[in-house]
Amino acid sequence: MDQSKSVPTGEAAKRTNMAPMKNIVDTVISAGHFATFASAVNAAGLTTELAAKGPFTVFAPTDEAFKKLTAGAYDSLLKDTGKLKAVLNYHVISGYFMAGDLKSGEVATAQGSPLTAVVSSSEVRVNGARVTQADIVATNGIVHAIDAVILPKNWQLLAAAA
Repeated sequence: MDQSKSVPTGEAAKRTNMAPMKNIVDTVISAGHFATFASAVNAAGLTTELAAKGPFTVFAPTDEAFKKLTAGAYDSLLKDTGKLKAVLNYHVISGYFMAGDLKSGEVATAQGSPLTAVVSSSEVRVNGARVTQADIVATNGIVHAIDAVILPKNWQLLAAAA
């Protein structure tokens, strides 16, 4: 049999149908523009939870989004793992929501406070943050890249005292 014309089998065949191969944590790590988010997830002890069965929809701030925080705010968050965990859980909703499935209105987050989605024909925003890359599929959910770190109403991230 001529091997050069054979049909892929096993793992090679699975890869050709574009099924996701990685969970949410591994997906954001391999994407290349969520390093700060992935590092924060690890620091908060959420790696196991976000690698679990799910499904989860994660609004993941890009590295550029984290750079928009006030000076020292991220470092201050890293020192308060309880608050860090709460902030990160605010970016997670239960369920599998592609951008086209999202509706305008409030959505419950894993943190407990609702976030507000505004969906139009041209874009999706959550608490004002714009989804810059939608529908990054993982084995246990969906990741949407956003251009800002979002917070529950009346929350602020403060820089560490000088």
